[in-house]
Amino acid sequence: MKRRGAGEREKEAKKQKLLEELGGSRLPYLTPKDDGFYELWKRKYCKLILRSAEKIPQDIHEGVQEAFFTLRKFGCFFKDLVRIKEKDYLTPVSRILIGNPGCTYKYLNTRLFTVPWPVESYEINYSRPEISQACKALIKLNDYMHRETTWALQEQKLTETKETEDCAVTDRPLDYAPSITTTGSALRDQSPSRLPKNDCSDLKERSSYNLTLLNYMDPQQMPFLKQEPYFGMGKMAVSWHHDENLVERSTVAVYSYSCGDDLNMTHQHCVLAGLCARFSSTHRVAECSQGTLHYILGQCEAALQNLPADTDLKGASLQSLDIAVIKRVEETHNEVEFEWLRQFWFQGKRYRKCTEWWSKPMDSLEGFWRTMEFITSLLLCEIRKEEQMDEQRNQRIDCILPLLIRRHELRKEWQARCHSQLAECLPADEKPECRPYWEDDDPNMPLPFDLEGIIRELENLQEKMES
Repeated sequence: MKRRGAGEREKEAKKQKLLEELGGSRLPYLTPKDDGFYELWKRKYCKLILRSAEKIPQDIHEGVQEAFFTLRKFGCFFKDLVRIKEKDYLTPVSRILIGNPGCTYKYLNTRLFTVPWPVESYEINYSRPEISQACKALIKLNDYMHRETTWALQEQKLTETKETEDCAVTDRPLDYAPSITTTGSALRDQSPSRLPKNDCSDLKERSSYNLTLLNYMDPQQMPFLKQEPYFGMGKMAVSWHHDENLVERSTVAVYSYSCGDDLNMTHQHCVLAGLCARFSSTHRVAECSQGTLHYILGQCEAALQNLPADTDLKGASLQSLDIAVIKRVEETHNEVEFEWLRQFWFQGKRYRKCTEWWSKPMDSLEGFWRTMEFITSLLLCEIRKEEQMDEQRNQRIDCILPLLIRRHELRKEWQARCHSQLAECLPADEKPECRPYWEDDDPNMPLPFDLEGIIRELENLQEKMES
């Protein structure tokens, strides 16, 4: 099971301590009607920029708002079955991830896969022409958000540079006045001083949004929501949190409709439920170093190099028994199974409502994974050979055993999650699938699904060599 890190435990302890200190009382907070609101904004939230709706071109408004309703009409918003503190929860807010082909976004131990928006050199077939139009409208909004954010960051950098120079001359306090209007939002990070000077490319990269997480919520249909615990601000659709899986110091741009985040490094944020239904498009620079199809296919290609090319798997032998090679291959084996295949099929057939784009890549990944099952079986055959030196055998067992134990535990965990009460209550096309799954006597699979017997065998070999 995944253990929470020290930082997470510390944050949770601080939250509990604060709630205990508050008792039944609430912390004070300011609204635009209160004295000191704008002064506090200048001092603590100077990188939060709000843009009024009329500042955005009308054709973008029309396209995006039509896209929201189109995606909802065809059932493309889904509640996610997420994992928090080793328990599953169904999100109250419905979501869909749209972005660059092959990108993913992970939050609360759930990997979402993009419905790809149209990108040159990619062939993308949508289930309906209306969904194609919706994705076109959202990439148009994304391009607009990128240009506007880059411009705003450049303006702020120029302003800060000028104020710093003025301060050196006049020795007066700095005044970081934010640009304040009324509706719509683009959020900036809080670390302008760490920006490389005169580096426009850095500013552009920080706002090069590769995906948008769309949200839909109707508070009238959500009577179960919790109250905001610290300030007494009403019911929350999303509790206090930092956004995950973002490039460090990157920005987040938010288009909100119909009611009136990046502070993410220094501030948490929550989403109040409000009174009426609303959509939002939250554009992000997702940290994708290990979260793209291109990445995982590359990992598979490297792992499969430990088999001779164009060979019959049943008669194959491994190219290398080097410990580093074994470790890399088996780690990739686990990564493909638990970060990609099981994550994808845990979300059922939801993506087919929009596009079949992910079908071929997932078939390819499953094929590579099956080959890695054969690689593991070949390694176990080598370990069982009597003629090898005890030291070599022990090193190989030490290398593979923890990875097999992890594989065994995660298979049991995912199997249980797929058949949980929450999972069984989901609509048919959203029900989790425990895939890959096979019976232990399946002649097409070289190893059993349940690895307990193999783990016990390796542990007994270890004990025998140590005695």
